[in-house]
Order: sequence, then C-alpha cells, then structure tokens
Amino acid sequence: MKDLKVDPKRQMILDAAWQAFSSYGFRKTSMDDIAKGAGMSRPALYLQYRNKEDIFRSLVQYYYDSTIEDVRAALDQPGTPREVLKSAFHVQTGEIMQATLTSPHGHELMDTGAATAADIKEAGEAALRTLYAEWLARQVQAGQIHLTGAPEEIAAAMCASLKGLKEAGGDFATFSARVDVLADLFGA
Repeated sequence: MKDLKVDPKRQMILDAAWQAFSSYGFRKTSMDDIAKGAGMSRPALYLQYRNKEDIFRSLVQYYYDSTIEDVRAALDQPGTPREVLKSAFHVQTGEIMQATLTSPHGHELMDTGAATAADIKEAGEAALRTLYAEWLARQVQAGQIHLTGAPEEIAAAMCASLKGLKEAGGDFATFSARVDVLADLFGA
C-alpha cells in the first residue's frame, strides 16, 4: 500500500488487514489475525480501531484517497486523450483489481465494501466523477476533444463503465484489456 500521511501504526494495521482479508476473506479474518500481522497485541489494536468493520472502512477510505490522488496526477500528464484516459483508468483500477481478482475472496471483499462502506464508496466515486468531468471540460476548452453531452454525464458514464467491468469478473488480464478498450472508446 502507498504511504499517504497515515499514522505509521495505522499504516501497519491497514497493511496487515489487507493481507489478512485477501488471504482469509472478511468473515474469517479475526482481530487477532490483523494484530499478529501488524506485530501488536489485540488490545493494542483495539486502541486504534473498534472492530474489523472499522478497519475495513479505513481501508476503503484509504483506497479512495490514494486513487483520487493518482487519477488526478494521471489526468494532469501530457498525452492524447486515449493515452491519458488509459493511464487514469489503470491507476484507478489496476492494483486493487489485480489484488481482488487474484484473491479467492475478492468477490466477498467487494460485497463487504458495498455493505460496510457504502457512504465512503459513494463519496469516493463522486470525487472521481468530478475529476473526470473537470478534465473533460479542460480538454474541450483546449480544443482537444468534442463531446456529445455534458462533461458530468460523460464522466458518470466512464465511472459506471469501469464499475461494470469490475463486476463482470474474469481474470486480471481480461479485465485490464477491457479497461484499455474502454479508454480507447472514450478517448476517441
């Protein structure tokens, strides 16, 4: 996991939690598993987090915080609209989807995110839509692209399409190839 101004102790916990969740699944992971992975006692873990749902919510928040930062940086890079979108889409989906699709518990983890952190996911997805809409508007203003609709609507379609690819399943190579196709379509 990328280090984003997270307290080092909490960073160790989040790293250990992700390892445990991807190895055992959310339901079978215990606070003991996370504490051992973080090199601390269970009581010390409880000083940082109330329960594993609280830890999972922090992981989801961490994902969106780092993804928003990475997508913003990708959209600020020079290149054709296709190249820029391909880069942004891959930083948005790449690492987490590879880990999710290669874990035997990936679908359980996606379901857990929807159940325990819907508010965080909703805010994160809204922030991503805003980033894409602002980029699209800048591209129109610079004469780089021509849109058939409002930037906000096209950004919403982009994000919904990426979400659909996530839910379609398959292996990571297939998912990644489909992300490239999606970037080519929107970039055209």
